[in-house]
This record gives sequence, structure tokens and C-alpha cells, in this order.
Amino acid sequence: MGKKRSIDLATTQIVQGDALELLDRLPDESVSLALTSPPYNIGKSYERDMFTSLADYEKWMVRLIRKLVKKVKPDGHICWQVGNHVADGSLTPLDYLFYPMFAKHGCQLRNRIIWRFNFGLHAQRRFSGRYETLLWFSRSDAYDFNLDPVRVPQLYPGKRHSASKGDRAGRPSGNPLGKNPSDYWEFDPETAFFGDAVWNIPNVKANHPEKTAQPCQFPSELADRCILAMTKPGDIVLDPFVGTGTSAICAHGRDRVGIGFELDVDRADMANNRLELFKRGELPLRQSGAMPVRPNLSNKVAQIPDEWLLEAAE
Repeated sequence: MGKKRSIDLATTQIVQGDALELLDRLPDESVSLALTSPPYNIGKSYERDMFTSLADYEKWMVRLIRKLVKKVKPDGHICWQVGNHVADGSLTPLDYLFYPMFAKHGCQLRNRIIWRFNFGLHAQRRFSGRYETLLWFSRSDAYDFNLDPVRVPQLYPGKRHSASKGDRAGRPSGNPLGKNPSDYWEFDPETAFFGDAVWNIPNVKANHPEKTAQPCQFPSELADRCILAMTKPGDIVLDPFVGTGTSAICAHGRDRVGIGFELDVDRADMANNRLELFKRGELPLRQSGAMPVRPNLSNKVAQIPDEWLLEAAE
């Protein structure tokens, strides 16, 4: 067999193929940010041929992470967004499963970020799940973190240092550029960019402008925040499970090089089509920071049904 062709590191692209094999085509220590949401092994159609059990899933991921970490620069980052594996109603939190896999390779957990959303499957015998987690690892202590592009304005910009602060007494105590948004963000203009912060990013459901036929789709806002905070223009952002291409598209839009791997041929074609639409300015994306939809109480579907009122009165 001949030598496998390397991947162009200067051009945003979606590459169809198995991530385990495609990682071998990337130079070591070439990626500034690995950003992805891996399959959860919960029985989706695109997972059935990959994993037969949770143990099988874990073994496969151990192999992938061993390769992936080597591709990330010493000052680079890994953002690993996961939910839960569910089997017969019993949950296994996947961040719990993945943490030791990365820690084994010296990756250091900087934040366990909570992403909250409003819609999803309705549980019958437990509380309905409405959040997932994003594990942010750095390869080492020598990493860059660009706080300024993702700061949110101060709640109390007029707050000043007390008399006990010596030379700083009476001076404004906050940063004029804004405050650190913390690890629990609400991604809407009033409570995220202009106030307290929670990652409340609508998941890609129903009428979301980014909705495709792909289930469990990655929202662009989540990717965008990570790209801004952890990379600079020209850096390479890798998504080994790119799906419909969102992370690569966001990277390209921020003047980074987005590289995505996708095993499924149809999804890879969809991702490439979406990337081309984005380059032409024709891809609908939800604006980062746009207010999540709130119920309009004058709308019939937001009102209590008459049948419920009658039942309560009986």
C-alpha cells in the first residue's frame, strides 16, 4: 500500500471517512482546537454499525482519543460535548466516562461547562433531561485563552473598591471590557452578552434555522463561543465527528481553518453542501446571542386548555 495522502491544512474542508484512519493523515501537534460532539451510543441509526455495547464503545473511544490528543498542539485545547448513554432507563453520564481517557494523556480539565436547553424527549419515569456538558481540556499549562472576545458586560459597572484597597480605593473594581461569563451560560442578548451568563442555547429542533435531517445536531452558537475563546485567526479547528459540518463552518466564518471528518457518505455530502452555501452567504444560521423563543401568552398553544381547567374544577 502506498503512503496515505495528507490532509490540506490550509483549507476548510469536510473529509468523508473513518476518524480513526483519517487522524493518521494529520501531522502531530497541528491542531489548535479539537471541538466535537461524539456519538453517544444510544441507538441512533448512525451508531448501530459502530458499537455493540457500552464496553465496546469505550474501547473504541480510548483508541480514538489516544490518536486525537497527539494531533493537538502543546498549547492547544479539546472541547468534548456529551450527554448521557441510556440503556433500559438507566443513565451513564458520558463526561464521567471520558474524563479519565483524556486525563490519562496529561490533558487538564479547565471547565466542565453546562449547556442548558428547553426542548427534548419527555421522560416518564425520571425527570426530563434538559442539559448536556462540555469538557474543556488543555494539553498543558501553557495554553492561550482569549477572554476578551467572549466577555459579558458587568452587572454593576459602577461598583468601586473599598477604602481597604489602598491605592485602588474608590476606583472602579470591574474590568471595563466586561466580566468572565463563567461556566454556566445563557446565550441570549440580555442575559448573556448583557448580563448574568448561562449556556442556554436552543438545541437544533423543529423550526430552528439550522435544522437538517440529521438528529442530535450541534448548534453553531456553542461552537462559535469555543472557537472565539480558544483559537486565533489562521488556527486549525478539527471535528472528528463533524456531522452536518457546523463546527467547520463556524471555524471558517471566524477566519480559522475548519477540518471535519464524517463517516457517513450522505452526511458528509450534506456538510460539504452546507459549507458551500455558507461561503456564498446563503446558509441560514441562528444569530449568536439571539433570544431563545419565549411563550407568547396570547398564543393559543401557550394557554391552559379548557379541558384541564374543567378537570381541575371537578
